[in-house]
Amino acid sequence: MKAKPVVLRAQAQQDIDEAIADYLGEGGQDLALRFVDALEQATTHIGRQPGTGSPRYGHELNLPILLFWPMSRFEQILFYVEHEGHVDVWRVLHGRRDIAAWMNQPEAG
Repeated sequence: MKAKPVVLRAQAQQDIDEAIADYLGEGGQDLALRFVDALEQATTHIGRQPGTGSPRYGHELNLPILLFWPMSRFEQILFYVEHEGHVDVWRVLHGRRDIAAWMNQPEAG
């Protein structure tokens, strides 16, 4: 099976930028780079095997098409929808947050 391209929505990119800034402040460049590596691994995985994500939050939010995949060694979770030609990443959120509230935030312009 051919991997699908992974497309980040503007809000997902903003989530990533904020996480990188937080990790730079917490642990410096090395921690931020490890986060970027883990993000790359997660996006590669969902591009190759999008159906392996969990629908748990999708059911809670009444969005049955929404799947999530946790990042290795970090507490961020990728929320995405599989389409025929690509994987659409909606958000990249910290797992200790109120996921339902964060998912309902309006998308950044």
